[in-house]
Amino acid sequence: MKQKLSISRSKGLAVVAVALASLAFAGCTTTAPKDQATASQQRTDINTSANATLSRLYKSTPDARGLVERAKGVLVFPTVLSAGFVIAAEHGNGVLRVNGRNQGYYSTSAGSIGLQAGAQSKAIVLLFMTQEALDKFRNSNGWTVGADATVAIANVGVNGKIDTNTAQQSVVGFVLTNAGLMAGVSLEGAKIEKVKL
Repeated sequence: MKQKLSISRSKGLAVVAVALASLAFAGCTTTAPKDQATASQQRTDINTSANATLSRLYKSTPDARGLVERAKGVLVFPTVLSAGFVIAAEHGNGVLRVNGRNQGYYSTSAGSIGLQAGAQSKAIVLLFMTQEALDKFRNSNGWTVGADATVAIANVGVNGKIDTNTAQQSVVGFVLTNAGLMAGVSLEGAKIEKVKL
């Protein structure tokens, strides 16, 4: 009799666990109204957010404006969201600008393993400082940081000046959070692909 009760209790717990998991996954896949935005609205949102990201960059690091002006191409991901606990994934959409004009929309995605919890948001700005680096990026069918090109994350001194060695690299990156410019980060393994919006 005890064994029957034990089996019955185990089955009951399993059913409850499956039900809770189903509810959790249903919550994760619910489509929010913003996800249903038209392509035109998505482009407008990305462009507006990209402008705001560049303004934040110039405010935190005034030297960045000169680098952006000299760059052959500027790729701005205004919002890259990462979420997870031990295994995290991140994703965001952005715009490539050449001579100040929008030249296409891209997505970035990456995964990482480590102790991290909750969701975090950051902005990423990539500057293609040479025509060769920009052409290689634009002609690729999926471009991966580290495999297709090295991205030098800008080193900024306490005086707000960008390290001259960083400024001489072919691809320079900036990573910003709400608190400001992030130092000592790596974008290694981030995959960037063109998307149709």
